[in-house]
Amino acid sequence: MQDRFDNPGRTRWRRFAALMVPATAVAGAIVFGMSNGAIAASFAVSGQTFKVSATELRGDGFVQYGGIAEEENGTKHPVAVSGIRDAKLYNLCQSVKVPGAPVVLTINAGGGGKPATASELLIDMDLLEGDAEFKNINIGQDASTLTGGPKGATGEKKSFGQQSDTVVIKNLRQVARSTHAGTFNLTGLKLKVNVGADAKECF
Repeated sequence: MQDRFDNPGRTRWRRFAALMVPATAVAGAIVFGMSNGAIAASFAVSGQTFKVSATELRGDGFVQYGGIAEEENGTKHPVAVSGIRDAKLYNLCQSVKVPGAPVVLTINAGGGGKPATASELLIDMDLLEGDAEFKNINIGQDASTLTGGPKGATGEKKSFGQQSDTVVIKNLRQVARSTHAGTFNLTGLKLKVNVGADAKECF
């Protein structure tokens, strides 16, 4: 990464992620913020995670900060919230495994050079891997002052945040708890229920 953040820079995701405050360290503060209405959950999550992969993600208006994904019974999961105003995903795969059974539901889209597209994209995730490039990035910005991402995509005051004008992630692998988008266009959509030996996840 270049030393000056006001110039386009690039970094490998793992180095970038190492700068994030560990979720366990901020979980207490985030839960406190939830109880006081400072961070609003958009919907109750199932408690299951799902996997997403793509050969490449290209996005404009990227933000990231800590958050909470909450189940209907009140169980809370600290997550990294990533927001992208406009995203393109090439060779998208999404999979979810049925607990206790050799059954996996997969969705594929965005192949043949015609990417899946999303606007106002918000993802609550446990894991993100890949080779990433960010342009005009701020790391360590107060999460409540983030302005680059989807409307309203901000975190708690004085908590760790980051934003960039653009993001490109190649060989994306992600474990998520929820996804929300204003619009999500899945070109070449293919949904399949895989059973037994064919019950393989995206990665």
